[in-house]
Amino acid sequence: MTHAEVLIWNYIRRKQVHNIRFRRQFSIDKFVVDFYSPKIKLAIEIDGLTHLTDEEKEYDAWRQNKLEEYGVKFLRFTNEEVFGNINEVLKVISFEVEAILKSLK
Repeated sequence: MTHAEVLIWNYIRRKQVHNIRFRRQFSIDKFVVDFYSPKIKLAIEIDGLTHLTDEEKEYDAWRQNKLEEYGVKFLRFTNEEVFGNINEVLKVISFEVEAILKSLK
């Protein structure tokens, strides 16, 4: 895991976000996402420098679209967002988990 992924993992592991379990490096079909909660179908991706090229952005969008066809919702953050404002990233994750849980009731 990258340093940015470790920071996020330390926050979301062990059901720390609304008692929801996340798994790391989780396979869905032939794709692997950084973090995933099967219960609420939420994937969290942390994008480093390799995701900045036009080719990678195009592939990421295609891959995300394919996974969304399975009902997977995505949150995507850059390393810079994680390092520059971790508290805001964590708030967004918490808010999204809470919103999904409310929609499932």
